[in-house]
Amino acid sequence: KHEAIETDIAAYEERVLAVVAVARELETENYHDIKRIAARKDNVLRLWEYLLELLKARRQRLEMNLGLQRVFQEMLYIMDWMDEMKVSEEDEDGGRRGSWSVERRARLEESRRLWKFFWEMAEEEGWIREKEQILSSDDCGKDLTGAVRLLSQHRALEDEMSGRAGHLQHTVREGQAMADAGHFGEDKIRERIADVQAQWAALEQLAAVRKKRLEEACSLHQFQADADDVDTWTLDALRIVSTADVGHDEFSTQALVKKHKDASAEVASYRSVIDALHEQAQSLPPEQVQAANVNERLAGIEERYKEVSELSRLRKQALQDALALYKMFSEADACEHWIDEKELWLNKVKSLLTSWFHVLNCSLMLIRRWSQFRDLVDQKKESLNSALGVQNYHLDCNETKSWIREKTKVIESTQELGNDLTGVMALQRKLTGMERDLAAIEAKLGDLRGEAERLAGEHPDQAKAITGRLAEITAVWEEMKETLRNREASLGEASKLQQFLRELDDFQSWLSRTQTAIASEDMPNTLAEAEKLLAQHEGIKNEINNYEEDYQKMRDMGEMVTQGQTDAQYMFLRQRLQALDTGWNELHKMWENRQNLLSQSHAYQIFLRDTKQAEAFLNNQEYVLAHTEMPTTLEGAEAAIKKQEDFMTTMDANEDKINGVVEAGRRLASDGNINADRIQEKAASIDDRHKKNREAAVELLMRLKDNRDLQKFLQDCQELSLWINEKMLTAQDMSYDEARNLHSKWLKHQAFMAELQSNKEWLDKIEKEGKQLVSEKPETEAVVKEKLAALQKMWTKLETTTQTKAQCLFDANKAELFTQSCADLDKWLVGLEGQIQSDDYGKDLTSMLENQVEVRQREVEELQSQAHVLRQEGKDTDEVDGRRKEVELKFKELLEPLQKRKDFLMASREIHQFNRDMEDEILWVEERMPLATSTDHGHNLQTVQLLIKKNQTLQKEIQGHQPRCDDIFERSQSILKADSPNVEAIQVRLSDLQQLWSLIIQETEKRHARLEEAHKAQQYYFDAAEAEAWMSEQELYMMSEEKAKDEQSSVAMLKKHQILEQAVEDYAETVHQLSKTSRGLVAANHPESERIGMRQSQVDKLYAGLKDLSEERRGKLEERFRLFQLNREVDDLEQWIAEREVVAGSHELGQDYEHVTREFARDTGNIGQERVDGVNRMADELINAGHTDAATVAEWKDGLNEAWADLLELIDTRTQILAASYELHKFYHDAKEILGRILDKHKKLPEELGRDQNTVETLQRMHTTFEHDIQALGTQVRQLQEDAVRLQSAYAGDKADDIQRREGEVLEAWRSLLEACEGRRTRLLDTGDKFRFFSMVRDLMLWMEDVIRLIETQEKPRDVSSVELLMNNHQGIKAEIDARNDSFTACIELGKSLLARKHYASEEIKEKLLQLTDKRKDMIDKWEDRWEWLRLSEYDGK
Repeated sequence: KHEAIETDIAAYEERVLAVVAVARELETENYHDIKRIAARKDNVLRLWEYLLELLKARRQRLEMNLGLQRVFQEMLYIMDWMDEMKVSEEDEDGGRRGSWSVERRARLEESRRLWKFFWEMAEEEGWIREKEQILSSDDCGKDLTGAVRLLSQHRALEDEMSGRAGHLQHTVREGQAMADAGHFGEDKIRERIADVQAQWAALEQLAAVRKKRLEEACSLHQFQADADDVDTWTLDALRIVSTADVGHDEFSTQALVKKHKDASAEVASYRSVIDALHEQAQSLPPEQVQAANVNERLAGIEERYKEVSELSRLRKQALQDALALYKMFSEADACEHWIDEKELWLNKVKSLLTSWFHVLNCSLMLIRRWSQFRDLVDQKKESLNSALGVQNYHLDCNETKSWIREKTKVIESTQELGNDLTGVMALQRKLTGMERDLAAIEAKLGDLRGEAERLAGEHPDQAKAITGRLAEITAVWEEMKETLRNREASLGEASKLQQFLRELDDFQSWLSRTQTAIASEDMPNTLAEAEKLLAQHEGIKNEINNYEEDYQKMRDMGEMVTQGQTDAQYMFLRQRLQALDTGWNELHKMWENRQNLLSQSHAYQIFLRDTKQAEAFLNNQEYVLAHTEMPTTLEGAEAAIKKQEDFMTTMDANEDKINGVVEAGRRLASDGNINADRIQEKAASIDDRHKKNREAAVELLMRLKDNRDLQKFLQDCQELSLWINEKMLTAQDMSYDEARNLHSKWLKHQAFMAELQSNKEWLDKIEKEGKQLVSEKPETEAVVKEKLAALQKMWTKLETTTQTKAQCLFDANKAELFTQSCADLDKWLVGLEGQIQSDDYGKDLTSMLENQVEVRQREVEELQSQAHVLRQEGKDTDEVDGRRKEVELKFKELLEPLQKRKDFLMASREIHQFNRDMEDEILWVEERMPLATSTDHGHNLQTVQLLIKKNQTLQKEIQGHQPRCDDIFERSQSILKADSPNVEAIQVRLSDLQQLWSLIIQETEKRHARLEEAHKAQQYYFDAAEAEAWMSEQELYMMSEEKAKDEQSSVAMLKKHQILEQAVEDYAETVHQLSKTSRGLVAANHPESERIGMRQSQVDKLYAGLKDLSEERRGKLEERFRLFQLNREVDDLEQWIAEREVVAGSHELGQDYEHVTREFARDTGNIGQERVDGVNRMADELINAGHTDAATVAEWKDGLNEAWADLLELIDTRTQILAASYELHKFYHDAKEILGRILDKHKKLPEELGRDQNTVETLQRMHTTFEHDIQALGTQVRQLQEDAVRLQSAYAGDKADDIQRREGEVLEAWRSLLEACEGRRTRLLDTGDKFRFFSMVRDLMLWMEDVIRLIETQEKPRDVSSVELLMNNHQGIKAEIDARNDSFTACIELGKSLLARKHYASEEIKEKLLQLTDKRKDMIDKWEDRWEWLRLSEYDGK
């Protein structure tokens, strides 16, 4: 198979050489695009050499595999022999031999595994070396396209290496397993593994270096391409700014100034491009920068750019100076002309003032004569216009008459063409577009009839001549129509054939264009491109479906036309129809393939879009998870948990999207998308990342919650610690030595101890929380225990200090402390009695008094404990008790009056507070009432919006004050029930407040409604004003009379107008919205409905007028553009026809087959016919549309059709001449090609006959394949013989001899090839028989050696029974020998037959036969001798 592949590839060598030869020929002819041709040629040669290297490497691998398989085959032979030996071994040594056999089999299995490992490693090494040659290439691309292509190929190679690495690792693991198991080839295995792994590492390093070089080459080529673009732009800019033309007057100079302004702006904007080029250069490697002279090139670009900038500045100054000069000249000329006029007028006035009456009479006479002169001028103008109309009529009549006669001549010239297929095809070319011309002529006649009627009515004296000219044209027209009818009648069925051929040409042109469009290799790189290509492809499908009916009709008509016809033209037509069928079927297949490819690309782009979104989600998640730190405060911990929970909620929301992307990717991969590997890899990556992010988020949330619990515990500890420290300062205060403050300190300390005891629970709670935290989170044990121990220590110290201070205070001076306390309480009670008896209820602070009472009550209670201590010490007990009871009695007597005063004070404060709040609310409402009742609604949109905002603010303030008013009303109920002396006044003010409050709410709502109406109206006026301003601006452009001077300017103006027209169309929505708004306002009875309706009518009229102007200007621009387009097409086509006429008129017949066929392809008229038809269609459309230059268009069309008809006649003549030369050169080419293939096949016929039976069978199969391959050559040889016979009958002399000689060379080479094939087949059969004979001899020889060894190794008998046993065994050997007689006979017969047919290895065969017979005789003799000996032994034993 590989040799067949080599043969097939070798056949392409001539084609490669032909491509190189054509490229050299184009290079010698200075082809304009020779760089592209040379690049393609180099690419073909590089690919050819790469293919040959791959072919050679594959042959080496196959040969190595073949050697390995031979070793395996020999091993199988040995194993079969071992099996036979195992069966034949029946003596007592059989077990030992069996164990040897098993051991050998195991070793052979290990050897097979070893060689299989070596073979796989050799294959991997060969692949590595093959890729090393590719990666070691210095070719980094000669341009940007080549470098990008090489980089793409390198990426494919990297993917192949990734796939190959898995197989290599598997093989290495198998080798390691064998080595670890103590294989006998352990050292070689480890050495081989190390060697291949080192080569693989070197290959990966080489690939990395290659990739870096290619990426750097891409960057360099991109820089060079951008630099070339900059150089091109610089040269163009230099040509523009270096011109010396500054205009010849003011108008031309102003135009140049405008152009130079645009050029200067472009020069200034190009600075960013050059800066970007500098950035590209900085990213290049230093060696490339130095080698490619990047810095020098940048310096040159900068220098030229500075030159352009300087020249631009100088030209700007020169143009401004020239403009100033021309303006001065214009103003001077105008001033001089004005002075001359005024001087003449002054002279006239001076002469006329001599007599006033004379002046008056002259003036009246001058006015009368002026009126007469104007009347005469008008009459003369009318007569001249009338005469001009008559003359134009006569000119139109002459042109139309000449036009009709030309078409009549064209129709008459078709009489000589005949009614056969050839004539019809020629007629088709002659009469192309005739029907459209006739329609245009008929329309022209209608215009002339109308013009004749008008002129005959205006000029009765010339009516006869006018109608006569019309009658002449009508007669010529009828004559042409009669000629056309006669021609159609004479054609009969040929007219249908003509119509069929025309439709066939149109259909083939469409088919070719559609196939070209479908065959596009453009692949979408974005989703928008994919959707666009799919839409375009679906449009092509609709177009194909529309052509389905035309195709079926054309097939039926074609079969009917060509049925039973044998003429060459009909045969050619049949071939065209067959090609049409093939093209139609291929079109559907191409569409389906392209549709499948685009659908997969579209799905892939959608997947990529969703993938980018999913990756953005995942990147954000990974960033957040990686940058979240543990807060060190409780607030931070709470915020972090909230943030993490929000983050996980967002993850949950995005999970469906990510899962959807993964599922979509897997579905695309399972459906077999062209990018399945990338899709599967991307989907797996996204799924893995999503799962990892989910696990990381859950783990992070748990850690944050743990940290929050820890921070809460630490904060509680911190707060308690601060509180303990604060209280410790109080407890350590020992400034109580003086008796004057001893009592107050004692009281404060008692309160302090009570506070300390109440906060004991705080410490217990913290200890409980700490223990729970340690049990749930053991990792916090150290921190928690340390904090708890510190708190416990501080608390114990605080309690000890407090107890010590209490004891010290009490022990300091118990009696003095008691006396001082009683005195203080007594003094306070006396002051309290005075306050209770006061009538002032407005300034009392009841809450402060109550607090003092509570404190003093605790002091009274403390007096009891102090008195008890003093009694125990025996100090003046009666006095102490009397003093204490006196204080307690006074205190109890003051409690009831104190409560009554509190009630009075509370009631007074409630009334005063209510009055104040009510007055404040009334004042607040009165302040805002003018704003709520205002009638100022604004005069424009801005003021209305400001007033609406102010009113909304007021409403919000009212809503904010509503709770305060409700509170006042609720409080009033309780105050009115309390029988207050000011009840009536309070009721009056409440009523005023209610009225004001209701009024301000109503007024703000009314004002809001009025402002909303005003806002709608002002918004409408604002939008309408903007619309009117925009439409007025567009009207100025639409009314412009500027005309294009060439096609380029017409295209620019048309594009500009299309943009503007689209903007006008889009603006319809704005106008419609304005109309809808106005109708809504009028329907709602808006106060300004009449004004709004009038304003909307103005907008609608202005928009309708703008659309009319837009359509009118578009028609003018399109008419101008189509005229320029037709002119260009006609000029290009006439030039193309002239070039083809030179080729068609050439007498050169070609030098060889390729030359003739290429010239013939150039002379075909398919492309030209399509172009001519296109131009004719354009011309007819312009004429039918009533183009102002219809006569010029018709003249262009007629001249083009005449030139095309002449070219077709030349092509027909030259085609007939080239046909004969084509056949002859084709015969020479075919003979040369067939002879070369025959000789190549002869050279590739191998001489090897094989080394064993398997290789011989392989060679026989290869030879059968070879013979099957050359059967196609036999068909070509027979066809060549037929062509030679046909050509020899057509040529004589040297040509006929040359044809016969070429035929003889091919036939002689063919016979030689057939003989060589037959000889090789015979030799292979003989070789196969030889190896079969040798195999039989080898098997028999081995068997005989085993038998002889068995006979010789029999043990000696010990008694009669052992003798009998040995004799029986010996007879078994005899039976086996007899059973082999047939094998010996077959082998000997085969050897004799080989000798009889004089085999090439007869000597070797004869020697083998002698060895076989001698060995057999020796075996039989040994058996006989042994038998005799056994018989004697039996006899002796008896």
